[in-house]
Amino acid sequence: MPKLKTRKAAAKRFERTGSGKIRRRKAYRNHLLQHKSTARKTRLGQKADVHETDAGNVELMMPYL
Repeated sequence: MPKLKTRKAAAKRFERTGSGKIRRRKAYRNHLLQHKSTARKTRLGQKADVHETDAGNVELMMPYL
């Protein structure tokens, strides 16, 4: 059986937590930050869990995560 390849774009964007969930970074924190509040930017800087309906696709992209 050949080894499966990891999709490198997905490997740079997702990480596995200790409990086995997959984390992602949030959107809207790249530019146009001057009009966003400090509290909003702080919340956007925190990681979020990948939704359970999308977690299966992420696991297929990264078989050895």
